[in-house]
Amino acid sequence: MTHTIERISRGSGSSLGEPWKVIVLNDNHNTFEGVAAALSRVLPGVSYDRGLQLADRIHTTGRAIVWSGHREQSEHYWTGLKDSGLTMAPLEQ
Repeated sequence: MTHTIERISRGSGSSLGEPWKVIVLNDNHNTFEGVAAALSRVLPGVSYDRGLQLADRIHTTGRAIVWSGHREQSEHYWTGLKDSGLTMAPLEQ
């Protein structure tokens, strides 16, 4: 008799492992408004107000995970944020 085991998707961003994390670092040259604008422009579903919340977290803790998911999307968003002048940590898995 063959048993079928159903795997539950946890939205890990990849069936091959953990999601990739896009991390923005605190710096001394971007304003809260500039960080919020870049985040809302580059990341889907991030409003300017949510961008301000993330900017506050980046400022307070020195860094924040702003998006996680598939590697290709993470690379795309990482590049977009870097090109917008944000200080980025290397992608993490």
